[in-house]
Amino acid sequence: MNTRLAVLTAPLLLIAALSSTHVFAHGDDDEPAKPNCPKGQVWDTHSKKCVLQTSSLVPDADRTDYAYRLAKDGRYEEALALLDTLKQPDTAKALNYRGYATRKLGRTDEGIGYYLQSVKLDPQYAQVREYLGEAYVIKGRIDLAQEQLQYIKSICGSTCEEYQDLAEAINDSSKT
Repeated sequence: MNTRLAVLTAPLLLIAALSSTHVFAHGDDDEPAKPNCPKGQVWDTHSKKCVLQTSSLVPDADRTDYAYRLAKDGRYEEALALLDTLKQPDTAKALNYRGYATRKLGRTDEGIGYYLQSVKLDPQYAQVREYLGEAYVIKGRIDLAQEQLQYIKSICGSTCEEYQDLAEAINDSSKT
């Protein structure tokens, strides 16, 4: 009887074991796929696919977010070209991302100009203050970077990513 029970339960145990392994192996499936569209296309969150960036159906929010992704991937010129297609280009986010892309292209003063426009629109936007501070570090204006660090601290404290990243950039600049 024990042998018969073992023969019957062994396949069930194997199936259970394989199923749980499958769940752990594919536990990341809940995360959305990170889009990487070809040049001239943009990720459309509504249709969940890459579409031509000339499509009028893609909202500015998707264009802005995708431009930032392009910039973070080092595709700065493409990011700027995509930001040029915005119907409303003068939002705090769009100006921040434009500043980021231009700064990364080595046009730091131009980037600072965009960051300052973004700050005027949203003084509580911690990320733009981080990037503005990093631009000031590049320019050797640690005093102005420290000022941005204090603004960030008042917005989200000293444990938020923006504060930590700018503090690190300021600290690294003193080592050189």
